[in-house]
Amino acid sequence: MDLSAINPILLVASLMVAATPILLAAIGELVAEKAGVLNLGVEGMMIVGAISGFAIAVETGSPTLGFIASAIGGALLSLLFVFLTQVVLANQVASGLALTLFGLGLSALMGQSYVGVRPPQTAELNIPILSDLPVVGPILFSHDPILYLSIAIIAIVWGMLKYTRVGLILRAVGENHDAAHALGYKVVRIRIMAIMFGGACAGLGGAYISLVRVPQWTEGMTAGVGWIALALVVFASWKPWRVLLGAYLFGGVTVVQLNLQAAGVAIPVEYLAMSPYLITIIVLVILSKDKSSAPASLGRIFHASH
Repeated sequence: MDLSAINPILLVASLMVAATPILLAAIGELVAEKAGVLNLGVEGMMIVGAISGFAIAVETGSPTLGFIASAIGGALLSLLFVFLTQVVLANQVASGLALTLFGLGLSALMGQSYVGVRPPQTAELNIPILSDLPVVGPILFSHDPILYLSIAIIAIVWGMLKYTRVGLILRAVGENHDAAHALGYKVVRIRIMAIMFGGACAGLGGAYISLVRVPQWTEGMTAGVGWIALALVVFASWKPWRVLLGAYLFGGVTVVQLNLQAAGVAIPVEYLAMSPYLITIIVLVILSKDKSSAPASLGRIFHASH
């Protein structure tokens, strides 16, 4: 066992990278849940985003086009959930699970010819002077644009929910869709837009895994990140800044267990690999007693009364 092999600066920098897919998927799901929609299809949208982004990036040689395609891919898949839950009024939990299973199967089919292919490298956004600073430079100012975009999305969503009319209407729909409908708000339209935003963010998170974190395509490579993102929304009590903190916590656990494996810590690898999911379960059990922050209409089907 050699813990001196773990570089703390690289550890924190890689923690931010590991947290980004969780962060993107969780903030998208948070917006959907604020609108009163429980979409358990995050994993499916992430994996479809991962292969959509990977395929376009490989075919065009442009990671930027890949990320755009991943957001579109995730949003398009979310339309299936929209059809099931907002048009034919199917159960949201069952529809979300079906979406995940469908996404995993569809991505495996789409990705058959991309196994073993290397994608174009996503350029780092080195900021002059700041990137050269000791310690702080490599940790904060030497990452790819999508990492900074994920933090910007958190800030924008927080500002929107707290200070804007759009955020107020979104929260009203999530709290009491019948009252929002009575006031003349288009509940279904608002929920559709929230679901598609969640799908686009999940797709981006998936592409971040296949193009940046593990630059390759393998079947099922999201490996439960979508489920951690779902748990993270509850952990964050539906508050955007807590999503940021929670994502970095879970990202940190993932990176630390990988570093401990590399350092040869005398704990079975299976236990270390299990740790992020185990901690997710423990946190959820602790926090599940407090449901006061959850939108009151979460998961409930809306019937428009004429």
